[in-house]
Amino acid sequence: MLVTVLTGVMIAGIVLILFLIWHRYTNARAPLPEVITLPSGAEASAYTQGSDWYAVVTEDDQILIFDRATGDLRQTIAVETGE
Repeated sequence: MLVTVLTGVMIAGIVLILFLIWHRYTNARAPLPEVITLPSGAEASAYTQGSDWYAVVTEDDQILIFDRATGDLRQTIAVETGE
């Protein structure tokens, strides 16, 4: 009897944890911008975002940080490659 109760509590706990993880990540995402206009010749290799900005990593080792509200380029960061 005790083993059955403990098993049920453990299963319920795992289901609750999975639900909380799912709930947290489905509600935490900022909407993706519909269009991202990169500078001439830039090709995107990665994308990430924050609450009021998003960033694109380009093939020529630059990080372009854009304002989420306006879509304007806020900052360009050159990535040094240690070569």
